[in-house]
Amino acid sequence: MRERLQKIIAASGLMARRKAEEAIEAGRVTVNGLPAAIGDSADPETDTILVDGRALPTVARMVYIMLNKPRGVVTTLHDEKGRRDVSELIRGLPERLVPVGRLDMDSEGLLLMTNDGALANRLMHPSHEVEKCYRTWVRGTELEEKLSLLRRPMELDGYRLHPARVELLEKTPEGAVLEISIHEGRNRQVRRMCEQAGLAVTRLCRVREGALRLGSLRPGQWRFLTDEELRSIGVEP
Repeated sequence: MRERLQKIIAASGLMARRKAEEAIEAGRVTVNGLPAAIGDSADPETDTILVDGRALPTVARMVYIMLNKPRGVVTTLHDEKGRRDVSELIRGLPERLVPVGRLDMDSEGLLLMTNDGALANRLMHPSHEVEKCYRTWVRGTELEEKLSLLRRPMELDGYRLHPARVELLEKTPEGAVLEISIHEGRNRQVRRMCEQAGLAVTRLCRVREGALRLGSLRPGQWRFLTDEELRSIGVEP
């Protein structure tokens, strides 16, 4: 794919875009043996781009995928207990991807994976409080009272949580199906919140994280993020 030359050079990590423009203006950049000029485009896959007579550094392809993690699969690349892990679900990809955040073994749903370490660290930082939405099947009685408790500020391990947004989707013979939206990502947070409110979680599925939605992706399947989704997590396609 053809792109502006200065963008290609900057993406290689050799220098910032402004420095790349200065190098082009100074005649230090060639494309297929010919001097480059500001405004030129090139295809890094097919064109030979040299700066000061040297090829650009090789950059690993950045990959961003959404996986629908099934129940019974651990969110790790290798499990010392021999349990099935998420790496087994993406074996067709040559890149080594890491999970961004976690879903416990009994939970399912949206899991972002990437080889962009800087992005993964940023998204997992405690200050990154993107809303996460979980479809939650619970067992219990006196629902109205317990939903009221869930909607109030709660504490876990001495940490005061932001009030959760809780919607009743459906009543079932044994309890209800809820949609619970939270901003933190503390260990087994939704399960523990429900336990505090007197409800037992029988199934838990993350269906949204920020602007990313699980949609019709089936358990065990994965797909690449769209350009719009990439922009929503701060990545320029």
